[in-house]
Amino acid sequence: MTALLAIDLGTESARVAVYADDGTALGHGESGYPTSYPRPGWAEQDPRDWWRAVVDAVGRAMEEAGRPEVAGVAVATTASTVAVLDDRGAPLRPALLWMDNRASEESARTAEVDHPVLRYSGGSDAVEWLVPKAMWLAANEPEAYHRAERIVEAVDYLVWRLTGRWAGSQMNAVCKWNHDPLGAGFPVDLYARFGVPELRGKLPDTVVPVGDPVGEMTAAARAELGVRGPALVCSGGIDAHLSLLAVGGARDGRVSVVSGTSTAFITEVDEPVFPPTVWGPYPDALNLGSWLIEGGQVASGSVLTWTGEHLLGLRRADLPALFEEAAALPPADHGLLVLDYFMGNRTPLRDPRLRGAVLGLTLGTTPAQVYRAAVEGVAYGTRRVLESFIEGGVPVEEVFISGGVRHNPLWLQTTSDVLGRPLHLVTGDNLTLRACSVIAAVGTGAAGSLREAAGAFAPRYRVVEPDTAHADALERGYGDYLAASDGTRAISHRLSDPARRRP
Repeated sequence: MTALLAIDLGTESARVAVYADDGTALGHGESGYPTSYPRPGWAEQDPRDWWRAVVDAVGRAMEEAGRPEVAGVAVATTASTVAVLDDRGAPLRPALLWMDNRASEESARTAEVDHPVLRYSGGSDAVEWLVPKAMWLAANEPEAYHRAERIVEAVDYLVWRLTGRWAGSQMNAVCKWNHDPLGAGFPVDLYARFGVPELRGKLPDTVVPVGDPVGEMTAAARAELGVRGPALVCSGGIDAHLSLLAVGGARDGRVSVVSGTSTAFITEVDEPVFPPTVWGPYPDALNLGSWLIEGGQVASGSVLTWTGEHLLGLRRADLPALFEEAAALPPADHGLLVLDYFMGNRTPLRDPRLRGAVLGLTLGTTPAQVYRAAVEGVAYGTRRVLESFIEGGVPVEEVFISGGVRHNPLWLQTTSDVLGRPLHLVTGDNLTLRACSVIAAVGTGAAGSLREAAGAFAPRYRVVEPDTAHADALERGYGDYLAASDGTRAISHRLSDPARRRP
């Protein structure tokens, strides 16, 4: 029997699964790595930690699966998590994690440039993307920037470790590097206007559509990972974006919401729309001939982790009791309001300089009230993103939700209540890993197109219905959230100014 190997490099750990060619999961493995936060708004990791975690997780998954021969492999990672490497692929500095927002000034400058390819990204490049991060490196760490042979995404680094080839995913290239698959490809003139004319030479050599083969795993990688068989590595991409392949495939009005450390909202449309409140429309980023639309919250589950474990000082094992106590409180009736902009706003405001807030504190405020308010604040942010889709002409008919939210019943139910719509909660599987199995099946010829394979690999789900008894209170809370977001913007911008923190 041959199997498919799926690798998902997340914010905190590498997750790996081995699948049979019919989509049956045979084995799983997971291994973590640290993140450093050297300054407010900065987040870094060591690429060598990623590889060590992948080796460990693959070993665990293969052992559990009985070490079958591997026909195909696909990789998904966070984006843009950017590695800066020398000519041997060794890191010149820590990688800039996707949530790192040090390049806010560079992101703002991209909005000042008029270039046709920018219409695919709402008129500018977001602070999270590779290009503004490269601009920041060129301006602030010129020695590392000019020494760098490669400035690449985490997925590119892993594909290189697996195959020895610098082959970028077309999904990452279109969504994060301003690559134009319908026109001139890499916009070298735009990079020059951004002050990084050398960037094209530092990116992967080729761009490969999702699901197409990149190359077989090298002998060195096979030996280190303990993999037998052809092990054809197929082009993957961005973890959350690929989730559409794991909810039965893209169709009109179907939105995949992946809620974990952050929350990503992904859908595809047949005809492009160009509202400034979304990322996209991205041509040919996933399914050729379609347009990918993206929205997101930079911080969601991470806000709840910070509230429960860092602010309130609870152990992770004690959190379920907090969930229950907070769930017993009347929604939006505790006198508190939390703004979820702890690392800025991804969409619809596209403002990396916004900051989180807790309003309404008194000496009588309880931990459960604070946590309840944090959950509601994250859910309000989710509603705002989906409303921006609808207002921008992007249909939202059915919402599939997955990720860490499934482990927090209060967060899950509150999200449904705030949205006032049912949620299709994916049960069991990690959607990114399942999507990678779809990609590997297509790349090895075991399945037809991505659309066909996505239908065959569809997951199980259950429906979470909203509690309409809370609708009025949450509607008032959402109104306060919108007003507080506007009212604190100028203060947030001043507080986020690096000049204020310099000695």
